[in-house]
Amino acid sequence: MDRGAAAAEGRPCSHLAALVLARGGSKGIPLKNIKLLAGVPLVGWVLRAAADAGVFHSIWVSTDHDEIEKVAKQFGAQVHRRSPEVSQDSSTSLEAIREFLNHHHEVDIVGNIQATSPCLHPTDLIKVADMIQKEGFDSVFSVVRRHQFRWSEVKKGENKMTEPQNLNPAKRYRRQDWPGELYENGSFYFARRQLIEKGYLQGGKMAYYEMRAEHSVDIDIDIDWPIAEQRVLSFGYFGKEPLKEVKLLVCSIDGCLTNGRIYVTEDRKEMVCYDYRDIVGIDLLKKRGIQVRLISDRDCSKILSAMQLGCIAKVSATNKLEVLEEWQEDMGLSWKEVSYLGNEESDVECLKKAGMSGVPADACIVAQKAAGYICKSNGGCGAVREFAEHIFLLLEKVNSSRKQMEEMSSAGKKMGK
Repeated sequence: MDRGAAAAEGRPCSHLAALVLARGGSKGIPLKNIKLLAGVPLVGWVLRAAADAGVFHSIWVSTDHDEIEKVAKQFGAQVHRRSPEVSQDSSTSLEAIREFLNHHHEVDIVGNIQATSPCLHPTDLIKVADMIQKEGFDSVFSVVRRHQFRWSEVKKGENKMTEPQNLNPAKRYRRQDWPGELYENGSFYFARRQLIEKGYLQGGKMAYYEMRAEHSVDIDIDIDWPIAEQRVLSFGYFGKEPLKEVKLLVCSIDGCLTNGRIYVTEDRKEMVCYDYRDIVGIDLLKKRGIQVRLISDRDCSKILSAMQLGCIAKVSATNKLEVLEEWQEDMGLSWKEVSYLGNEESDVECLKKAGMSGVPADACIVAQKAAGYICKSNGGCGAVREFAEHIFLLLEKVNSSRKQMEEMSSAGKKMGK
């Protein structure tokens, strides 16, 4: 958002910048900030939330690594190349933020968002921006409510007993009778320039912002990764439009269903390689009521006939988007009900159009940039099966949301009676 837009909406014109610190030298997990989490680079989750919040005049990633810079730009962020002095293991976030401000004098307020908080939602950022811009706070930071009883630590060799820190053991609270305590969760720290230049991220007129517990995910160690993926699929932010149940998967043949290689025999017959796991993935999709159609920009009809997949296919497609639009219209589907797996420049517009999109790990860069999910598997090596599993997980999210809405509606009707 630019200053003119902010002024037109009656908001103060202080330049609010989102800043994600993403150093390349993570000790725990190499290049953790761009490791794929549920098909999206870790830093991509918070960059998507920041962009869709619509409250920032600029969105930045501060990094010292070329690959992180490349991913940041794919998600529309600007990049500040931090110096070696603030890229050490001993460097603090405050040092990196102060360096950023020294190079960007237009910035009045910094929203430091942690890349390791993939369940952050735009609504949280919008509310915090209002606290800073409209309510006049100098700093706001995120917290989460915990219901945990604390005891004093007794170190080995010490001749003393542990003591309760926040409870009376003789009168233990029931969870529902105790409001709990607020803990920093590290998702974000917003602060004005003047405060940061004095050496503080928290100070002045200060406030906390309480996040929902299910949105409070912080990834520090590799063992958190599988758990975090499930949390993201359940509680993560997937974009402005609500998810819908997928009814159609369109898959590019060369480079997705196959590995893209074409073998030619002496008698000029073509041979391709595919993975049986992908055939199983197609069968599973069909059993779940999802129609699978195939597309290629070359004539591979004989190969498809030999594979006996039983899928509608369009070969020699000079314009894949036109074919996709025709299928979508014929089936009476919204774009949110269409998924697409592609890997080449010819697939980019289809990837952008489909409600759910994916690419194999070895897809070209422009296709990866357009996709919502990047598989861990290469084309012809299980990517279709992997994308099918991703679709199934998101369908569970859709069904879970639908069930919650039905329960809320039912509860509302009972209260009305």
